[in-house]
Amino acid sequence: MGEDMRTFLYDIRKPMNVPVSRKIISSISLLIIGVILGVLSKVLDETASNSLPFYLEMLDLRNFFSRMGIWIFISVLISLYSKSPMRSAINVFLFFVGMVGSYYLYTIEIAGFFPKSYMMIWIAMTLISPFLAFACWYAKGKGTIAVLLSSVILLMISRQAFAFGFWYFDIRYIWEFLLFIFTIFILYQSPKQLVKVVTIGMLLFFLTAQINLLWGML
Repeated sequence: MGEDMRTFLYDIRKPMNVPVSRKIISSISLLIIGVILGVLSKVLDETASNSLPFYLEMLDLRNFFSRMGIWIFISVLISLYSKSPMRSAINVFLFFVGMVGSYYLYTIEIAGFFPKSYMMIWIAMTLISPFLAFACWYAKGKGTIAVLLSSVILLMISRQAFAFGFWYFDIRYIWEFLLFIFTIFILYQSPKQLVKVVTIGMLLFFLTAQINLLWGML
C-alpha cells in the first residue's frame, strides 16, 4: 500500500494495535461462534416448528436464522468492532467459514442431502466476505466516505427489513426490523452523522426498490 493511500485511509479511520495473543483468541472465538451458529441454524431448519419448545416457536428463530438479515448484521457487527481493516477481513472470513462449513457439513453428513447450488452461493459469499468486511470497517470512521459506507450498510439491512412498492411500504419481518434499529445504533457517531446516514441510506433503499419494480415490469 502506497504512503499516500495509507495516509488517506488513516484519515478516515486509524487501525489499533493489539497483542498477537489477543488477535488469535478473537479469531478462534469467532470461528467457533460461526460453527455453533451454523449447526444451530441447520438443526432449527431440520426441526418442524411445532416440535420446538414453545418459547423457540414463539421467537420464530427457525425462520430468523434461515433469512439473510441476521448474517449481514453479524458480519457488520464483527467488522465495525474489529481493531483494523485487516483484522475485520480475517474475523468475518473465519466466522463465515465456521458458519457455512458447519451448516453444510451437517446438511451432507447428517441430514443426508447435497444442495449444491445453494452451497456454491454461500461459498462465493464466504470468499468475498473479507473484501466487503475490509471496506465496511471504514464505515465507523470520519468524513464523507465513512458516511457513504454506513449508508450502504443501512441500505442492505433495509432491504431485508422493509417491503416497498408503488402503493405500499411495510415491515417485511419484525426481527429484521429490530436488526435495522440495532444497525442504526451501532453506526451512530453523532446526531449530524446519523441524520446523513439514515437519509442517504433510506433514499438508496427507495431508489433501488423502484429500480427493482421497474425491472420486474420489463
